[in-house]
Amino acid sequence: MPVQAPYGASFYPATLPAGAFTVWGPFKKDTNYFDPSDRSHMVNLIVDDLDGAVKQVAEGGATVVGDTEEYEFGRFGWFIDPEGTKIELWEPKPLPPP
Repeated sequence: MPVQAPYGASFYPATLPAGAFTVWGPFKKDTNYFDPSDRSHMVNLIVDDLDGAVKQVAEGGATVVGDTEEYEFGRFGWFIDPEGTKIELWEPKPLPPP
């Protein structure tokens, strides 16, 4: 698996929305990025409507964690699933036209 700094290995399946890709990203053992979960991993799901997805998981009884954040590659939100795993929701930014 080709590991690329700083995030790990990225995969670009053609079936994902424009601008989306799959990432396997190792974190340091002492990271606090997965807090408040006590798990040693996190799951990232691609969504096409972050605000709607966060609202839906909150209405379903999930614990939303932190505020939505925006970066050059998209917007992110988080919640804790029923098993205690932190789930990251990612709305990728659309790719610019060619």
